[in-house]
Amino acid sequence: MRNFIILASLLAALIGLSITLFWQVEQSGFSAISALLVILNLVCAAQIFNLFKRQTRRADMVFRALANGDSTLGFGDQHPMQQQFEQVKQQIQAARFNAEQQAQFLQALLIHIDLAVLVCDEQGTIIESNPAVSRLLGHAVKHIDDLGVIANLVQDAKQNSRNTVPWQNGEQHDTLSVQISIAEIQGKVRKVISLQSIHDQLQLKEQQAYKRLTKVLTHEIANSITPLSSLAQTCTALLPNELSFDDQEDKQDLQLALTTLASRTEHLGEFIAQFKKVSSLPAPHLQPHILADLAKQVVALHSQQAKQLNITLNLSVQSQQLVMIDRGQVEQVIINLLTNAIDVLKQLNIPESAKYIEVSIAQNANQQLYLEVSDNGTGISDHVIEMIFVPFFTTKQQGSGIGLSLSRQIMLNHGGDLVYIKRQQGACFRCVFG
Repeated sequence: MRNFIILASLLAALIGLSITLFWQVEQSGFSAISALLVILNLVCAAQIFNLFKRQTRRADMVFRALANGDSTLGFGDQHPMQQQFEQVKQQIQAARFNAEQQAQFLQALLIHIDLAVLVCDEQGTIIESNPAVSRLLGHAVKHIDDLGVIANLVQDAKQNSRNTVPWQNGEQHDTLSVQISIAEIQGKVRKVISLQSIHDQLQLKEQQAYKRLTKVLTHEIANSITPLSSLAQTCTALLPNELSFDDQEDKQDLQLALTTLASRTEHLGEFIAQFKKVSSLPAPHLQPHILADLAKQVVALHSQQAKQLNITLNLSVQSQQLVMIDRGQVEQVIINLLTNAIDVLKQLNIPESAKYIEVSIAQNANQQLYLEVSDNGTGISDHVIEMIFVPFFTTKQQGSGIGLSLSRQIMLNHGGDLVYIKRQQGACFRCVFG
């Protein structure tokens, strides 16, 4: 109000002085009084200009403060722009409140979802991420260079894309689904990267495929083997002793052929029974157990055999944690792994006193309980590693090829996994409990 009165006074004075100046010049011409009136007009104009400048600066400060979230500055109650200022302030505050609510909601959503999400700028600097990133990758990420093989995908991405890449978190192998979305936000290019482990889904699909295959093969082969075995035994029984041939060797060949046919169909029947073990594994009956106690019993069961073969068998327990397991099934897994290790060392051509097997129980970086069986044998060749868990694949002359496959199936049914850990010497199999 005060500024308005000053402005009105200055304008009135300027008008009055201007009229007086024109009258003075018209009556007396330009004189000292006229010069004084010109100076007074200039002074009034300068004051009006300064007043407008201060008001403009004040308005600029008020709106800048409002834009930065500071609403303490404002105009006076009598200011002509006060009403408009209050409306703008309320709209900005409401918009900021809604934006903050949405940001908090999205932040809470990112924290609670298992999907790992990162946002990076054009230089690859991570400007936003959620806790699932560290849980999945095993470490924090500040730049896309920290993503290893995924960094190249992000750098080369010019449009939205989806890929799968192998990933290794410590000694744990994984397969990640990587989705990259490119967006322009406030004139700046941002890349949104979402990461998801599909390792379990791939294993589940693989196991389901094996189950369907074994069921079909079991059904088809069993339907053929049963009559063949019966027919061979019947023919052998019907072959009379007094039956004569022109050549006695022909009779012996016939008897050998029938015996061989019966024997082979019997072995095939046993093989089919192994098929059934893989395809019809019962669901685990879970109960709380201390894994260390179970491991002690299995190690004690094999200690005498290991001693006879001069193999050092050690048990290392770093965790007494309870775990929900089917005792019988997990016991079978440990027995299979120990048996494989003993079979390998038994054939190894090194000093017997140097042979050892270690069973260890501990927790990994993700606080998962695991049981590990390692030996100092020859290990597994790189070209064989990918095949060791395939049903009926074996490198043993007398092996059936279902031990590791069945063991892994048991661990998967327990919500865990059975993985091969590559070491500089020997083999190492780790049972991870979910």
